[in-house]
Amino acid sequence: MEQLSELRKKILSAPDSAGVYLMRDCLGRVIYIGKANSLKKRLFSYLGRGLSSKTTALISKAADIEFKLTANEAMALLLEFKLIHEFNPRYNTSLKDDKSFPSVRISREKFPAIQITRQKNNAAGRYLGPYTNTKLLKSVLKIIRLEFAYRSCRRLPKKSCIYHRINLCPAPCIGKISQKEYKRRLDNIILILEGKGDLLIRKLTKSMRDKSGVGDFEAAARMRDQIITLTRMSGQPDGSSRKNELELLKRSLGLKNLPSRIEGFDISNLSGKQAVGAMVSFYNGQADKNNYRRFRIKTIFGIDDYQMLAEVVRRRYRRLLKEKKALPDLVLIDGGKGHLLTAARELKALNLYIPLVSIAKKKENIYCWQPDSGDTTLQPDSGDTTLNSNFNKVELSVVSPELNLIRRVRDEAHRFALSYHHVLRRKALIGR
Repeated sequence: MEQLSELRKKILSAPDSAGVYLMRDCLGRVIYIGKANSLKKRLFSYLGRGLSSKTTALISKAADIEFKLTANEAMALLLEFKLIHEFNPRYNTSLKDDKSFPSVRISREKFPAIQITRQKNNAAGRYLGPYTNTKLLKSVLKIIRLEFAYRSCRRLPKKSCIYHRINLCPAPCIGKISQKEYKRRLDNIILILEGKGDLLIRKLTKSMRDKSGVGDFEAAARMRDQIITLTRMSGQPDGSSRKNELELLKRSLGLKNLPSRIEGFDISNLSGKQAVGAMVSFYNGQADKNNYRRFRIKTIFGIDDYQMLAEVVRRRYRRLLKEKKALPDLVLIDGGKGHLLTAARELKALNLYIPLVSIAKKKENIYCWQPDSGDTTLQPDSGDTTLNSNFNKVELSVVSPELNLIRRVRDEAHRFALSYHHVLRRKALIGR
């Protein structure tokens, strides 16, 4: 019973984000790996009734759950494939020989074609997979093809086709690419499909620096774009990927300094009860859990997320000022324009000029506020509130690395706030 209780806590703290989850038994062995567009919703299903006998057996063996976040479910597919083959989990065994799952075939030709198939014929090509979702696999290949164009036709034609004209095929049929260069490109694609995107990023980063060093800036720029695309394919970006995310975030938000220290806030309550705030801290793109903080709401009663957020922001930065501790480079708020404005007012009242960014929950709209020390006026507008000219909406691609970083901070703040809220709810219900 105690094991199930701990597992339930983990499930209740799952982030509402795409990613992969690893279930471990009491000895720490990985027994099942799954992916989801929302880890929270997927794992909540394990707490329901009417579970299959296999799922019931899995839950009875599971003692812990680990989460690995990704930019979206398509990227989770690659990470799931990599981890299944790395850990060989007991409850994923049916995946290995099930012909209903798709694989990627790389034909055995001078210029191999890449195709999705459910049939295997080792004489016809090399196979990667199986993967658990055809639709997601197609999405992954579309993203890969934008930066690493490849041939997909079944027979090599005598003239180029539409895919060459839209830059999705390098046209080996008319000699537009050498066999050596095509093989190098194919090797990169295989690394991605095997879930080794981080390894490829390191490889491309070195090549980019080499090309830049000898003045081949066009080739270096191509590799830079490939690196940007690849950063969103890793569940946990490596050092070069995280640095790249920070540089892109600085540029996209128009920040003066690199946002090395980011503090993210979220509020959690149930109809105003057991209301809490949480703050997470990220340093150089990584969670810095030693600097996480929890806040039990003290001055607000009833449902008022804005005032709860104001209290938490006020308490956090008033204390930093009192203790003369370092301030963050960027503050991230889970919410929309109103939430950002609320936080900006509190910072202004403390005479602090820290850049703010917020991310709305549904459409993930990004809003940014950068006060100037000489002009931080916040003005009302027809009963609603807007910021002055230092406020702006930021357009980011849904697959951009910098948005992925913002999501990670937002999701971690949400998870941390929710876990504290559940602690207080449990104490209120059972007294411990």
